[in-house]
Amino acid sequence: MKHRFEFDRRYYARYYENPTTRVGSKKEAAQLGRLLGAYLGYLGQPVREVLDIGCGVGHMRTVVERMFPHATYTGVEHSSYMCERYGWQQGSVTDWKSRKRYDLVICRGVLQYLSRSEAEAALDNLAKLTRGCLYLEALTQEDWDHACDQARTDGAVYLRPASFYRKRLRPQFTSAGAGLFVHERSPAVLYALETL
Repeated sequence: MKHRFEFDRRYYARYYENPTTRVGSKKEAAQLGRLLGAYLGYLGQPVREVLDIGCGVGHMRTVVERMFPHATYTGVEHSSYMCERYGWQQGSVTDWKSRKRYDLVICRGVLQYLSRSEAEAALDNLAKLTRGCLYLEALTQEDWDHACDQARTDGAVYLRPASFYRKRLRPQFTSAGAGLFVHERSPAVLYALETL
């Protein structure tokens, strides 16, 4: 699927490499990894296969290897520049296929770059790829209005309400908070007050 955004060297230099303009860092990825490791351990979700779709500069790879040392990591990225630089598999979250189903699927900062129909296809595809838990981070209208640093965040995206994502995930996932969604195929048990 052709996207209207260019994820080239300039994009990654601004949002990931330049310390004065970057939106994400290795430190934040490490904090997220500790959270996911602890939460998935608490839920009893085994993690043997991890898919990082839209893996970009690969901040999560080191974290996954540390938190889930026996897991296999698969990095998929739309940007040909990042694939050439890091050796990721090239593909789009809208239609990338695998015979595997993953215990943990990570999709960070991707869906806001997709049109409505592309985002719907991506959410359907994420559900097909997940057998355990999905960690989903997507910039929403609420985030733009109330939470993010607009000077560092790419605002030239499709800003949708959080309810758009929740509604489309609800048939197969249960929200466990903190961006973690537990698939109906997961062995994890969620108590009523652990869900949103």
